[in-house]
Amino acid sequence: MTNSFKEKLGRGGYGDVYKGNLPNGRFVAVKILNASKGNGEEFINEVASISRTSHVNIVTLLGFCKEGKKRALIYEFMPNGSLDKFIFKESTLDDNQHLGWERLYNIASGIAQGLEYLHRGCNTRILHLDIKPQNILLDEEFCPKISDFGLSKLCTRKDSIVSILEVRGTIGYIAPEVFNKNFGAVSHKSDIYSYGMMVLEMVGGKKSGVGASSEYFPYWVYRHLELVDELQGLRSKVETDIEKKMILVGLWCIQTKPSDGSSIKKVIEMLEGGVEALPIPPRPFLSSPPRPLHDFATTSSWDTVSLVD
Repeated sequence: MTNSFKEKLGRGGYGDVYKGNLPNGRFVAVKILNASKGNGEEFINEVASISRTSHVNIVTLLGFCKEGKKRALIYEFMPNGSLDKFIFKESTLDDNQHLGWERLYNIASGIAQGLEYLHRGCNTRILHLDIKPQNILLDEEFCPKISDFGLSKLCTRKDSIVSILEVRGTIGYIAPEVFNKNFGAVSHKSDIYSYGMMVLEMVGGKKSGVGASSEYFPYWVYRHLELVDELQGLRSKVETDIEKKMILVGLWCIQTKPSDGSSIKKVIEMLEGGVEALPIPPRPFLSSPPRPLHDFATTSSWDTVSLVD
């Protein structure tokens, strides 16, 4: 199917992904999973979660292979790859986005629709727990599709709180309550926090995090709100409004306490509504002392983690 793994598309948290070709000529993406721990939980999670889904913003699982300890997942092929390839660059917030503001907005909206489906549209509620640009795939029309369900958790639609024995997700996107129970319980809002951090990265074009010469990334973006209106003359009002809206939505999503954050339904309402109606969220809590914007330093790539408490 992969012509002896000839063309490598990328590497996920649990294995390499190769381009494949079915007998009918259809291209596919084949993920060869690393040696599984225990009972192969990440393989079971992915198959069990994604086989329950059918949504335009969720990647389609076409099949899987299991032979002894070898496991592979076969997905629909996404010709434009993952979102991170388009949004992380050496630039400032004032530079033109490679994808364009309207396309960025459509991508953010599509991801939100996909999350609403996982949280509210399935018979079984699915918490992804690893939302990040690397796990958002783009088709030929740049329609976003949520992928990589290796860390997901399933629960009944009535349940919104789950019990986890280990930290799940990727550093920089993990909600505070996943690290520390004092912030609240792990629930569907943990995905919304990750989504908010990703939206801020889409606006900023940089990886989130704290570096030796940087301030807390969301605080850096928060202060940029003061500059957005000044850019009105440099680009259209539509583009300026999109940027401001995405910043406000992202900041509302990353409120430290889950109870203070937005629901996915509210996120979609904010994205679809006018920017004038959006209130300014409180300043991000986990912030370091202010530094000049030009001091921001891009951090190194984050790793997916699954650490035992």
